[in-house]
Amino acid sequence: MNFIFISPQFPRTYWNFCDRLKKNGANVLGIGDTPYDQLDPALKSALTEYYKVESMEDYDQMFRAVAFFSFKYGKIHWLESNNEYWLEHDAMLRTDFNILSGPDVDEIEAYRSKSAMKPYYAKAKVPTARQIPITTIESAAKFIKKAGYPVIVKPEYGVGAVATYRLENDEDLEKFFADKPEDSYVMEEYVPGLICSYDAIVDSQSNVLFESMSISPPIMDVVNNQLELCFYVPPSVEPQLQERGRATVKAFGVRSRFVHMEFFKLTKDKKGLGKTGDFIGLEVNMRPGGGYMPDMMDFAHSTDVYQLWADMIVFDERRLPKHPDQQFCVYFGQRDRYRYAHSQEDILARYGSRIKMCERMPEILSGAMGNQMYTVLLPDREAMDEFVQYASEKAE
Repeated sequence: MNFIFISPQFPRTYWNFCDRLKKNGANVLGIGDTPYDQLDPALKSALTEYYKVESMEDYDQMFRAVAFFSFKYGKIHWLESNNEYWLEHDAMLRTDFNILSGPDVDEIEAYRSKSAMKPYYAKAKVPTARQIPITTIESAAKFIKKAGYPVIVKPEYGVGAVATYRLENDEDLEKFFADKPEDSYVMEEYVPGLICSYDAIVDSQSNVLFESMSISPPIMDVVNNQLELCFYVPPSVEPQLQERGRATVKAFGVRSRFVHMEFFKLTKDKKGLGKTGDFIGLEVNMRPGGGYMPDMMDFAHSTDVYQLWADMIVFDERRLPKHPDQQFCVYFGQRDRYRYAHSQEDILARYGSRIKMCERMPEILSGAMGNQMYTVLLPDREAMDEFVQYASEKAE
């Protein structure tokens, strides 16, 4: 099997995907914009060959790279980045080279367009917030008259919470349209809730081989207000989220992918959507959760999601058994703007081997995830809350 992995050097831990593919007998070929001598040694050892391009934004360069590998190694069986930013380029390359292992250009629309997702949620019988495309302030005002303030406006095609806003009143609405970018935008009714993800590895028949969940505050507030980010992976998936997550997988026809599907968990009753505690569809992401989410799933579930994914790719089945040790894995991202009561040395000394990751976040991720991160494995919710309180305490 010839597998082209796009941008295998970012995020940092993605070398694990390549490593597990190689262990399963795949021929792994990398394309990226980082010089070869700057690649992690573990990634170098997992790749048969690496093709450096000057800019991954330049489709012609990416096309030539795939053409080179196709000429040298023969038929390309898989091409994937597992990265939201490159999904469209991935699909274009698969279409141009007749690589049938993932969504092509026609299919990718439903994965990227926030309005195109709605019919699939309806098919899955999963409720979603009311939404309209907005081009004029008049159409937006008409929608608000029905839905009421606050409302959320966000790009039709976007990654994370970039350029997403909460409008509280007519003044906010007028300001948004005065500064509105040229990009297509949608407007949604506000949903009071936590953001919960349904994360799954899915085989070629849309069967879920592995599933997990995460719980976090609205990322829009974190990004726009530069708040500290705290989210966690619990030991198991809540039953209603499991049911609705699996239904969404089936409705979208997901095949042979790692997916990260976002839901609201209502924090109060919402007419037309559900009761407190219900899960409401938000958006789908046809790739793993961002940052170090795969590693957090590993820690929480005592497993290796990179191996689970590679087994799905090569063997189309799950080969690792479920481990009985399931705990809470919490992420806390400190901000450089604050002065904390406890130093990094204090935190490391207090939590010792329970700290699984401790590092500076790359600048490209720091806006959403903070500057200094800690990922900690803890036995219960009480211990998790205690850690967050300790790590977030500010110096007077």
